[in-house]
Parts: sequence; structure tokens; C-alpha cells
Amino acid sequence: MAIFLIIMSCVLWLLSLWLLRGRQVAAPAASFLALLLLSLAKKNGWQLLPINMTMLTGWLCMTLVVMFACYLQPAAVRAQTKGWGYITVGALTGMMLGLLGSSFQISISVLYGIMILATVAGIFLGFLLYTNTPDGRAVAPRSGHFFKYLLAKGFPTAVTVMQAGVALVLLIAIQK
Repeated sequence: MAIFLIIMSCVLWLLSLWLLRGRQVAAPAASFLALLLLSLAKKNGWQLLPINMTMLTGWLCMTLVVMFACYLQPAAVRAQTKGWGYITVGALTGMMLGLLGSSFQISISVLYGIMILATVAGIFLGFLLYTNTPDGRAVAPRSGHFFKYLLAKGFPTAVTVMQAGVALVLLIAIQK
């Protein structure tokens, strides 16, 4: 059963990354469901990853907030897919670079914080890179739409990717 839950979690995280392109409202929900399924995975009665109810409650609240914020956006903003690739690749790159903090033999909470900050920095730098392309000039920093669009597309991406990062941080922590 544990293997099935792990595979379903991976499939849901891939689905959440795919949903970031068109249905950003649903992407954080798919990512949260993946984290929830992973918390149910057990071997010999013990959880494979120490995902507790406090973590799940916190991520559920963040997921609901970001879904509600996405839902409240105008339909034209929700339908936009400009720069989603840059933002998503930036988020994933930032998360992976943040996970390299585990090489410093620091506490799990510091590694968790580094992963979150690196993911946010990756989203910002990915979007900044997109604004230097011909398609991204409409949302360049001087256009007045930079932070509106960055928050509209970056917030759901951050929550989606960080939930996968939580599982990876815990996996790295139990391996040490």
C-alpha cells in the first residue's frame, strides 16, 4: 500500500505542475493531496516520512488561501499563461538549490527555511528573466503590472512547489 501511495503522490505532484499552466486554482490542491497521501504511507505501522497534522493543517490553510486568491482574480488574469514556464522552472530550480543547504549539516527547520526562500527567489528571478523576452515586455518592471502579475502567478506556483519541497526536506532529514 505504501508504494501505491508514493506513486500516487508523485503522479499528483506532476499533475500539479501541469495544472500550473492553465488551471492554477487547482494546482495547489493537487499538491496538497500529494502531501496528504504521502503522510498516510506507512511501513510496519510507522510513517515513512514524519508529516504530522500541524504541517498538514498549515499547508491546508495556505492552499485554501491561495486557491481563494486565485479564484478572486479577474478571468483575464486567470486565463493568462504568459511566463508560466519561466516561473515554474525558476521555482523548481530555486527549490533544488535550497535543498543543497542540507550539505551544511544544519537543522531541519533551517533547511526548510532555506528551501522556502530559495523557491521564492527562483520564482522572482524566473519571472524577471521572462520580462526580458519580447513576450514579457508587457509585464516588465517599468510597466506597472510587474508585481501584480508576479503575485498572481507566483503565489500559486510557490505554494505548489513548496509542498513538494516539504517532502524532499523530510526525506533528506531522515537519511542523515
